[in-house]
Amino acid sequence: MLATKETRRLAILGGKPAFSQPLCVGRPNIGDRQLFMKYISQALDNRWLTNQGPLVVEFERQLSRFLRVKHCLAVCNATLGLELAIRALGMQGEVIVPSFTFVATAHALQWQGITPVFADVDPRTHTLDPHAVERLINPRTTGIIGVHLWGRPCDTDGLRRVARKHRLRLLYDAAHAFGCSHRGRMIGGFGHAEVFSFHATKFFHTFEGGAITTDDDDLAARIRLMRNFGFAGYDDVVYLGTNGKMNEISAAMGLANLRSLGDVITVNYRNYSRYRQGLAGVPGLSLIQYDERERCSFQYIVVDVDARITGIHRDRLVEVLHAENVIARRYFWPGCHRMEPYRSLYPQASVHLPQTQNVADRVLVLPTGTAVEEHQIETICDILRQAIVDADAVRRPLGPDPLSGSTVDKEEERALVP
Repeated sequence: MLATKETRRLAILGGKPAFSQPLCVGRPNIGDRQLFMKYISQALDNRWLTNQGPLVVEFERQLSRFLRVKHCLAVCNATLGLELAIRALGMQGEVIVPSFTFVATAHALQWQGITPVFADVDPRTHTLDPHAVERLINPRTTGIIGVHLWGRPCDTDGLRRVARKHRLRLLYDAAHAFGCSHRGRMIGGFGHAEVFSFHATKFFHTFEGGAITTDDDDLAARIRLMRNFGFAGYDDVVYLGTNGKMNEISAAMGLANLRSLGDVITVNYRNYSRYRQGLAGVPGLSLIQYDERERCSFQYIVVDVDARITGIHRDRLVEVLHAENVIARRYFWPGCHRMEPYRSLYPQASVHLPQTQNVADRVLVLPTGTAVEEHQIETICDILRQAIVDADAVRRPLGPDPLSGSTVDKEEERALVP
């Protein structure tokens, strides 16, 4: 039997919750407050709050230098950034994407009348499988959108090979990958363009915001027009556009957080190391590892749950943690293809996505960041250890599956993961 340091009764079994306040995934990091307020005062003194103000210009300049790309275009959010990049690249018809991603990746296509075609992922990396992509290409295919997950890169060589062979546009959703590198090269310069998210839940944020990066001069020029209603100058509209601009207050937070970037990553790495120690040897739980030879944000603590070994399904472990006020997450469950409108529009998509469904049913994401202390991580690890020790008591019917209506009993629970 697995030993556990913690002998108290789990909250789900009637004990007192381990934490009095919720411990959340993605709680915002707050960097240098004094520097942020200095930038805010500057914006207020200038009375220039939006429309490509000096803080946004400086923010873009610093990001371009940090990411080693020619062009960085700050936008109001990453979803609109994806929409702008998709339109500027001339994507239409069908575009191949992973289903194991935040739904905005698919929505950015469907919103513009483009069909997202869902391809399977590599079960080791959780990112788009180039071989699966190639099998889905047809005469209507115009592009590929790869998604860097957990700060780990896509198979950029494989996707580039497929894109070049079939003359497709290649865009990357890099929402998870700011500050990360691949083979010594910063993510931001792969494909025709990449899109970052600076939402408040990201380790580096601008409250709300994002950026599009590219080394393509013509593409950057089109996106600059498109994000500002098509204005090329005063009263001179030369292109179809929308309002995608970042404001000065968001840029102020971005500039302040850039100054604190190293400190946040240091905390994230400390937390990652603590989780790695705390979960070592726990049967059925495997912490997703990072290549420490590369630059990495260590933003996500991702655990693969093998229910055949733990004796408890991932969803039940989420319930155990929530009862303790640890608000763990099932990221990207149940997959975009099983969400609306895609579930109704493309009901046969799951046929091509066995690995996606497997990964979506196993992934568990735990709290980290500057709001999480080392002793709290130790407690979270103890809760998971104890849940597995007490598997027979913890396990119970999971209730109806919201998609199928079926009921999963405690004997079938172990067989949920193939």
